Amino acid sequence: MKHEHLLQPYDLGPIALKNRIVMAPLTRSRATSDGVPKDIHVEYYRQRASAGLIVSEATNISPEGRGYAWTPGIFNDEQVAAWKKVTQAVHGEGGKIVLQLWHVGRVSHPDLQPGGALPVAPSAIAPAMKAFTEGGMKDAVAPRALEASELPRVVADYAKATENAKAAGFDGVEIHSANGYLLDQFLRDGANRRTDEFGGSVENRLKFPLMVVDAVSKVFGPERTGIRISPVSPANDLKDSDPASVFTAYVEALSARKLAYLHVVEGATRGDRDPHAFKAWSLRRHFDGTYMGNNNYTPDLAEERLAAGDIDLACFGRPFISNPDLVERIRLGAPLAEWDEATFYGGAEAGYTDYPALTEEERRRYAA
Repeated sequence: MKHEHLLQPYDLGPIALKNRIVMAPLTRSRATSDGVPKDIHVEYYRQRASAGLIVSEATNISPEGRGYAWTPGIFNDEQVAAWKKVTQAVHGEGGKIVLQLWHVGRVSHPDLQPGGALPVAPSAIAPAMKAFTEGGMKDAVAPRALEASELPRVVADYAKATENAKAAGFDGVEIHSANGYLLDQFLRDGANRRTDEFGGSVENRLKFPLMVVDAVSKVFGPERTGIRISPVSPANDLKDSDPASVFTAYVEALSARKLAYLHVVEGATRGDRDPHAFKAWSLRRHFDGTYMGNNNYTPDLAEERLAAGDIDLACFGRPFISNPDLVERIRLGAPLAEWDEATFYGGAEAGYTDYPALTEEERRRYAA
């Protein structure tokens, strides 16, 4: 079998995976304006339940955490009920799914915030980017710096969202600490210019993200809590002067907490796998647990890195958009369907649930 390592089962503690293929969190902006998943979400995730693990699209932990139009939430009963239909559908197909917990911080706009308020962040530094609102793309604004006294409230929002994810039937949660969003903003000196105990030194910049990790882990257990980081990604205009020192310390602290897995975006999102002096995948040696690699993986690259012991799980994003039966195509060596980037964000079934799986005739042909 060409991809034998990729197709092997994997023991992720209490979450038994039928293969090592992970569906990446993919923002598709198809929820209601109130952040409620629709019936098309149920079908979309059900179609892809052959993945060893699905990581849900990033999901807002609170109204304040929202940064993109039509993204789902996990902060009220209606959202929980809608997500429960998704988890039941995935479990009905023998799949496993975790919810990605999301607070965007400064990557937002007053049009997306309750009462038109400013987005919040560690410091009042505007990102050089545009926000995706229901009225179109708009220039990001300078956020409001969170007071130290507010941070326990945000931590409580993460804990409550985790309780809701548990109630919705998810197998676990993944903390989004990547791609320039709130926790990443606290970690990196390009966005965190605080002079209190949550800014300045690396140790101080780790404090708030680790408060969140501890609160989430307390609700669901560390064995059902994963985390995503992107040490070298400049996504959403976020940079750091010394990512190696920040992320080595962070990963060592995460390892001590015995989380279910470390999900690493190993390069720049949608960019070169290897453009940086600091190699994100070198963090594996600092994490005593399951390592999930992500960034422009192909089935062949994933197999190569699994066989070498460089990764434990391989995460695929865009290939899962256009190949609901990605696992079957990998198993058979069948070609992968191309995705239509024009339908990535917003809309309904087109470009979401209408990508076809292989026909029975095609499966027989590729199996021969």
